[in-house]
Amino acid sequence: MSLLKVVIVEDEPESRKMIKKMVEMFCPEVTIAGVADSVKTAVELINDVRPDIVLLDIELHPGNCFDIFPQLDKLDLEVIFTTAYKDYAIDAIKRGALDYLLKPIDIEELKLAIDKAVEKRSAKEENVLLKKFLLEFKSSSGSSRISLHTTYGIVYAEVGQITRCESKGPYTNIYFKDGTKYMTSKNLKEYELSLKDLNFFRLHNSHLINLTEVKQYIKADGGSVEMKDGSQIPISQNRKEQFFELMKTLM
Repeated sequence: MSLLKVVIVEDEPESRKMIKKMVEMFCPEVTIAGVADSVKTAVELINDVRPDIVLLDIELHPGNCFDIFPQLDKLDLEVIFTTAYKDYAIDAIKRGALDYLLKPIDIEELKLAIDKAVEKRSAKEENVLLKKFLLEFKSSSGSSRISLHTTYGIVYAEVGQITRCESKGPYTNIYFKDGTKYMTSKNLKEYELSLKDLNFFRLHNSHLINLTEVKQYIKADGGSVEMKDGSQIPISQNRKEQFFELMKTLM
């Protein structure tokens, strides 16, 4: 079986050197695929080598590791956060980290974290929390953002500006309040999973809407929803009850 690939992201030269040495000496089940020292180099490296595991320093001056996530192409990886600050522990775990190592890093704790990652990868378990986080990245200010992979490049958008999403086979059209539309390379199901906790609801097999942008419900022709932008979206019969219940919570 081939060795799992590890990427180390650390902006302090001495820490970077030490972590690399520890992994090489005490974690024979993995191989180091590269080392990065900033948000920019981390994004380029991770998207290029597609590692199984990332040892990720939280503070990366300027910015921090959470600036990396919206720019990643790959959602299937394990993250082990490293930092000198205990305050990040709870937040790190909530965001889908496999483990959390406090600097100075203890060799035994590092080995246990790597072993845990290897075991999880071998079992082919999906990191649901991290996948969700990468899709619905929330900045430290609390505003939700999402990365949209289009034919022109990657668009970083505010979730609250999205009116609706429409399925186009394996692609999805994303419509914004200002009239902008982007065709993206992900299917509607992926957006449904990432946006369902952000006031989005799948009215129909082909339509996911922002509930805060609903103008009215129309009974005619089996039922449909008119959005504030004037578009009318059909609603599936088996989803009406849930739609009305969700709308009540927004009143």
